[in-house]
Amino acid sequence: MHPPPGRRSCPLERRVPRDYHSALPFGGSGRVEISGEHRFKAPKQTVWQLMLDPATLKASMPGCERFEETGPDKYAITLKVGIAAIKGTYDGSVQVADQDPEDSFRLIVDGGGKPGKVLGDATMHLTVDGEGTLVQYNGEVKAQGAIARLGSRLLGGAAKLMIGQFFKAMEKQVEARVAP
Repeated sequence: MHPPPGRRSCPLERRVPRDYHSALPFGGSGRVEISGEHRFKAPKQTVWQLMLDPATLKASMPGCERFEETGPDKYAITLKVGIAAIKGTYDGSVQVADQDPEDSFRLIVDGGGKPGKVLGDATMHLTVDGEGTLVQYNGEVKAQGAIARLGSRLLGGAAKLMIGQFFKAMEKQVEARVAP
């Protein structure tokens, strides 16, 4: 069977709708909800201070090569990510918003690189947990480009891995601060 005039005879073209790539940005499989929690063995005030400290944030972000203040609670970042299909260097920004001192804040992340673009928006809630602090997060990651085509399972897995690395590194920073 021959393709209609003006059309290419490509097997992939028959399987992938023409508007597939334009339909993906920030919807469909390029969108993942994230939530979880992490317990710190430190007072709430200490955790709050360190989670908003630029030097501590830089040291805790996986693959962070640059973390520069560009305005009040706004930072330019460069991350080098080494996870499968999202491997690459990303330039972007981080903004801390909606601060309710020692109780909650919102992180808005925007970054792009060769594999695509990522937008993240998460709210962090801090509560006293015995002698420590419980940090609960809830948010959403949206992707464009090759990253979006990974699908929600792989994108969610990569997000969980990076969040886990962030909290483990942050825990070391907190432990160093509260050590006798």
